[in-house]
Amino acid sequence: MTKAANLVTSIKVEIDAPASVVWEVLTDLDKYEEWNSFCFSIRCGMRINDPVEMLVRPPGTDAVVPVNEYLVACEPEQLLSWEQRPVSENKDAARRDQYVEAIGTERSTYFTTDQFLGINADTIMAEHGAWVKEAFDQVARDLKQRAEALYASR
Repeated sequence: MTKAANLVTSIKVEIDAPASVVWEVLTDLDKYEEWNSFCFSIRCGMRINDPVEMLVRPPGTDAVVPVNEYLVACEPEQLLSWEQRPVSENKDAARRDQYVEAIGTERSTYFTTDQFLGINADTIMAEHGAWVKEAFDQVARDLKQRAEALYASR
């Protein structure tokens, strides 16, 4: 299998909680500030093509970056995806996929990818790929910690 160009893939974490709990954490957008150190604010109506309005903090900075994308997949306990679409003011494009997989009744896995697309994909990968990878690895660790704590408390 060949590696896709301009693709960032997080670490894959094994989570001691069912996929349903992981999904609950991923889709409880109002609580992202409590656990997600990268994307600490997110708003979306959770219907396909709804805007996804996020505030993210690149690792190692105090910067807050607004990111606006669109929900493109929502398959409960399996896949949550959004994409940035090119517009006249900004030709950048990307698609983020978050994968949840049950590996038993009380265990699951999670990882996320970001595929940079469009005319600026190579530049975006060169300039931002490393910190996006670092941020997504931390999201995976943050999600693991949150889902395990939530499941253990029940």
